[in-house]
Amino acid sequence: MYHVDGNLLSRQYKNHISDYQQWDQKYRAHEYVLYKENLGSHLSIDETTLSQGELYTIVTNKAGKGKEGTLVAMIKGIRAEDVIFYLQKLPRKKRLQVKEITVDLSSTMMQIAKKSFPNAAIVNDRFHVQRLMNEAVNDLRISHRWEAMEMENKEMDMTKEAGRKFIPHTFENGDTRKQLLARSRYIILKHKSKWTDSQKRRAMILFEQYPDIEVAYQMALNLTDIYNQKISKGVALTKLARWYDKVEKLDPKFFKTVVETMKNHYDTIVNFFVNRSTNASAESFNAKIKAFRSQFRGVRDIPFFIFRLTMLCA
Repeated sequence: MYHVDGNLLSRQYKNHISDYQQWDQKYRAHEYVLYKENLGSHLSIDETTLSQGELYTIVTNKAGKGKEGTLVAMIKGIRAEDVIFYLQKLPRKKRLQVKEITVDLSSTMMQIAKKSFPNAAIVNDRFHVQRLMNEAVNDLRISHRWEAMEMENKEMDMTKEAGRKFIPHTFENGDTRKQLLARSRYIILKHKSKWTDSQKRRAMILFEQYPDIEVAYQMALNLTDIYNQKISKGVALTKLARWYDKVEKLDPKFFKTVVETMKNHYDTIVNFFVNRSTNASAESFNAKIKAFRSQFRGVRDIPFFIFRLTMLCA
């Protein structure tokens, strides 16, 4: 419209209009950037992808709320030793003032948080814990679905050998067994209070046919209910211990990972009930990076992309 060559304008912006050439972190941006002035008492740590699967570890300040003052550090890779090395370049006095840092269930991220911010309480994000349990319930459903598909194939072979037409059994809502299990995916991944009428009918049939799925689903709901209660850390310890004892009795083929995770990270999981902090701010920041990245249809010049990101969030 304005008879301006887009590529020329892009180069002019990068080299002359913006402050990129005077940016003091330009020559190390592909490895790490640090903003010590953005260190606060409550942080989050997570990982994100910039280009072609290249992972970066990001430390953010919750007080920044995704805007200016949010980005504390952005470091290439997720290897604990490398990330710790760069984070320790931040002033030790400020790192010791960090009171709390939220992470997912990654042992690497917890190691980074513990070594870099030794006085901070580490909090495992509640939604990652709940998702782990939900995935276990979903794996149980998938297992039953494979069994139903195998059963249906055998029935088809038997009717074919007998010279009859195969007519699958259907339940009162019109689902076959295979369809019932396939269509129940979204039912078991959300709270029963949010079910529609048709989903309630499907859930009733599902639980009649597969009581083990109902038991596992109820355990996932119980975990959500514990997290939703405004209780002290001590009370939460008791409730989670009782919940843990019940989960141990479920099929270890599907719930062993849940049991082991709870056992290994019990202290950091229960820290949620002190301030009810989550890693939502880090997830939101990652979503902003992905949206920013999609506007440019990918990232070709990583240091310049990080520069533009820091202008908005650092």
